[in-house]
Amino acid sequence: MPKVLIVSDTHGLKNEVMEIKARHQDVDAMIHCGDSELAYDSEELEGFTYAKGNCDFEPEMEEEQTLQVGEVTFLVVHGHLHQIKSTLMPLSYRAEEVGAQVACFGHSHLAGAEKVGDMLFINPGSARLPRDREEPTYAIMEWEDIRDIHLQFYQVNGDPMPDLHMTTALAAKN
Repeated sequence: MPKVLIVSDTHGLKNEVMEIKARHQDVDAMIHCGDSELAYDSEELEGFTYAKGNCDFEPEMEEEQTLQVGEVTFLVVHGHLHQIKSTLMPLSYRAEEVGAQVACFGHSHLAGAEKVGDMLFINPGSARLPRDREEPTYAIMEWEDIRDIHLQFYQVNGDPMPDLHMTTALAAKN
């Protein structure tokens, strides 16, 4: 069963990022949607597919990444270059251009997920400075089959958030 860890907006956190990584060693991939404010080659970011945020200044970091896990393609961005605070349309168009079924982003510090058409949008919230709730968050997406996707949000301490859970389906890529 493929499993993907998704985190964003850690803004200088080191111990917490290492604890999240240690807690979820069983994942097949780790995504960081930017604004870590850490060095590109830091131990904390090792193993992450990373998208450069507006608070990241490392020249090696890339503005967007695509990642294939099993039969699911992810687009990873921070969101500041896609106007995510006002609309998901630019991000939707970019995800479609790269053939992604899932678009992961941060920037707004608002945890949530939304399925629009065949596209699943995931914002894991902020692991340091949440704006819509008290608890800092991250997310785990897992599936046995793309018609049965499970997305669960967690507090940074590892406690699942029952009110932030989603089950959905993804369409097969053409």
